[in-house]
Amino acid sequence: MRFTLTVAAGLLFAGVAAVPASADAPKAAYWRVETTYTKTHPHAVGSGYYLTQRSVSTEWLSPEGKSWSGFRELGAKPATKKDEAAWRADGSPTTWDYRTEGMKIHLSTQPGKGSVQETKGRPDGFRLGERYVTYQQLQALPTEAEALRKQLTAEVNTWIDEAAEEAKTTAPKATKNDWLVNLDRYVAQRAAELLYVNPAPDKVRAAAYQVLKTTKGVSDLGRSKDPLGRSGQKLALPVSSREGSVLKQQLLVDTTAMTLLAEYTDLKDGGKAVLGKSGVTTFKAGWTDDKPAVPDVS
Repeated sequence: MRFTLTVAAGLLFAGVAAVPASADAPKAAYWRVETTYTKTHPHAVGSGYYLTQRSVSTEWLSPEGKSWSGFRELGAKPATKKDEAAWRADGSPTTWDYRTEGMKIHLSTQPGKGSVQETKGRPDGFRLGERYVTYQQLQALPTEAEALRKQLTAEVNTWIDEAAEEAKTTAPKATKNDWLVNLDRYVAQRAAELLYVNPAPDKVRAAAYQVLKTTKGVSDLGRSKDPLGRSGQKLALPVSSREGSVLKQQLLVDTTAMTLLAEYTDLKDGGKAVLGKSGVTTFKAGWTDDKPAVPDVS
């Protein structure tokens, strides 16, 4: 599917549409992002063992900015060999049910039926930080790393100003510095989003990777493979520490396609891992002509 690129906002001159040099025509009908989450369930089950839960969500975005989303639980299994031994000693159950904080929790080794639907309640367009833009505006993003860094930093600072202002009523003791201390981390995260969230042009994704890996506090951990066996460059984001909790995140990037492959999250509170918040997430992002459908079991 192809269509004629129209002008991005602010690029009209004498009635002629100026197409940015970074512009990429859509290569298919949808930009598709498949996100698979793997996390340890926060509550012990059975005789006291833990389970790993997997789920997949998929988003399809058309060049016109329409969106569809799919979701499917992929089933639970013992988290470690020790947990597996305890599970077998319990008779290898395939379902678990319990109540916590007034909620009924049901877990199963079997995948769920899943669902897919057109996304409602959000603007048409492509998410860029805290706002939505058109495909044409997405094409007009800077292709030079420092120009892109300047824009991302300005957007983050605007968000910090708004968050600090809102906090005056919701958290009176909070100060703007509570956000500014993580400024570099926020900029790196914005750059990482450009690697998979939406169909940014190839040159923009290349610039975003440069911004990501050269942001203060980001460290290069060398080549690595994700749980799917895909190889990429592993980067560690600046560590976030607040009120006893420490959040570490590592990103694996395909430096050929300039897309995000995986995110590793390690959240500790008081030195202990926060189950359900730590784990690995894998991404598959790219153009497809396949219509929105319930995510496959994989």
